[in-house]
Parts: sequence; C-alpha cells; structure tokens
Amino acid sequence: MIRLKGIFASVLGASLIFAPLAQAQSNGDELSVEEITEAFKKQKTRGLVIVPSSTDQTQDTAQETATVAAAAEEYNPVDQQAQINVQISFDFDSAALRADQAPKLANMCESMKLMDGTVFQIIGHTDSSGSAAYNERLSLLRAQEVRRHLISSCGVPEDMLKAIGMGETAPFNQDNPRADENRRVEFQALG
Repeated sequence: MIRLKGIFASVLGASLIFAPLAQAQSNGDELSVEEITEAFKKQKTRGLVIVPSSTDQTQDTAQETATVAAAAEEYNPVDQQAQINVQISFDFDSAALRADQAPKLANMCESMKLMDGTVFQIIGHTDSSGSAAYNERLSLLRAQEVRRHLISSCGVPEDMLKAIGMGETAPFNQDNPRADENRRVEFQALG
C-alpha cells in the first residue's frame, strides 16, 4: 500500500509540474524561452539512471557508448505532459517550411542556444492520411526542414540537432488519428 501511495504521489507530482506546459501547447499558446528551457532540463534528467561502478565493467565501456549513441537516433516516447510540440503548418504534400511558420521556432531557437552542449532530437509526426510509408518519409523531410531552418536561420550548431520521422506511429490525439494536432514537430533534449 505504501508503494502504491508513492507511485500515486510521483504521478501526481509529474502532472502538476508538466500540466502548464501541456495546457499552453494544447491551447496553441506560444511557450516562452524560459518555459521551453525548463522543459528541456526536465527531459534531460528523466532518462538518468544511476548504476554501480565496477572495474569489471570497464572493458564494455566502448561498446556501451556506441549503443547509447545509436539509441539517440531512435524515438523514445516522452509522456505527453513532458513533450515539447510545435504546431508547424506545411502545405499539402510539402516539406518546405512556410515563411509564416518560421516565427513559431524563434523561442525554440533561443532556448536551444542557451543549452550549450545539449543534443536535441527533432521528431516529425503526421496524421494517418496517406500510406504509412509515405507518412514516414514526409515526417522525416519535415523534421529535416525544421533542422535546416534552426541551423541556417537561427545559428544552432549542426551537431546539436538530429532529425527523425515517425510518420503516423505516435499520434498526440490517439482517439482521432487524422486530427490536426497529430501533424506536429516534437523536440527532445537527449543530453
């Protein structure tokens, strides 16, 4: 019973911490640089694991490092309350970033530049319109376009940004796979 209370307290605490972030995003409000930076910092600490040190484990260090680097290219879902999503509108069947959408990335850019040394993953998502293969390709192209913009127009260092496409596989609105909010770009701080 005590463990159940602890789990409940953890879930309640996380929902209280991230609720303003999710509320701002669901209302379409633009997040401030400070809100984005705080959310990235919380994402970075969620994946930390303390493991005991042992001299027997030092031989496997290079292999473990390679495994961690490879994992960064994969999508690790973050609880919706902790996600940093930006609704970027693209023209139908296009991955070109429209001029009217670029200002939505201004605060994201400033926040990323404040977090020197952090690697960010840009994850493109689509709704379920079209084939799965088409949506996966389109989501990747859109994530790459946002990455290109952050590098060329904002000055975020290239080595700080990774882009992947998830297509329709991780909808924000699971009840309506064709909902507008599923067409989004998500940002994660990898460390």
